[in-house]
Amino acid sequence: MKRKVYVTRKLPDVIVERLSETCEIRMWEEEERPVPREVLEEEIKDVDGLYCLLTEQIDAPLLDRADKLKVIANMAVGYNNIDIDAAKERGVTVTNTPGVLTETTADLTFSLLMATARRIPEASEYLRNGEWKTWSPMQLTGQDIHGATLGIIGLGRIGEAVAKRAKGFDMKVLYHNRSQNREAEGRLELHYTELHTLLRESDFVCVLTPFTPETKNMIDKEELDRMKESAIIINTARGGIVNEKALYDALKEKSIWAAGLDVFEEEPVSLNHPLLSLPNLVTLPHIGSASIATRMKMADLAATNLLDVLAGGDPPNKVV
Repeated sequence: MKRKVYVTRKLPDVIVERLSETCEIRMWEEEERPVPREVLEEEIKDVDGLYCLLTEQIDAPLLDRADKLKVIANMAVGYNNIDIDAAKERGVTVTNTPGVLTETTADLTFSLLMATARRIPEASEYLRNGEWKTWSPMQLTGQDIHGATLGIIGLGRIGEAVAKRAKGFDMKVLYHNRSQNREAEGRLELHYTELHTLLRESDFVCVLTPFTPETKNMIDKEELDRMKESAIIINTARGGIVNEKALYDALKEKSIWAAGLDVFEEEPVSLNHPLLSLPNLVTLPHIGSASIATRMKMADLAATNLLDVLAGGDPPNKVV
């Protein structure tokens, strides 16, 4: 008999066909709306595998309804949407999709840095709104990227990839990490610093650390106050690492120059969110890995993880 699998969002046909070769697939068909909680609670009751996204909260009460569940395949690097301890207690394997999105997310991170520094979205709207009447010396001036100091918080795969891009702009790169990485320092000419030093000396701060209880509100008012008035902070990691109220105050008061965000604590973000009212914020709808090629690789890797577990093997990307 085929194993039963529930998929929480419509996948590309080629991935569905691959899963369907050995599994009985049920799938939430809507692309623009997450599966409702009550639907997920029903669907999870008799499945062997769950293929999900970050939008689904896989908690202990939900897992209590899953008598047959053997694997949760998360189509993401992060897995803060899953209660890992609860899954482990119930003997459920959890997998993720690291590696395949590193370069694409680093591209987006540096693109957001550049767009924020040079006020590109603001300049585009300025033109489209018919405000461009003449050229003037200080019109829409931004911050230089070349030769600036970049501080990277979290030197994982993506952090290293961003550092490589920064070298092409002759940037000095500082980093703060749970542990010092001397091999990367030599290879990429990086400088390890304490967090307070990084914040004080950097022209750009990129937040690339995982979201954990320890990193929640890691960048708060005290940390933002350490930054230069001309500094820019970029977060393409997870919302909640940067305290949004403190960030709003810093941008409003211009104690820092600007921010670029791909992530929010609550997603999708409300149009009434105070941060969206600020002109010195560039924001995106969590598209760090959103290239066609990379999203296909993520989808395929999540499928591999799921199928390997259901076949009694070891998945390539096991969290627990």
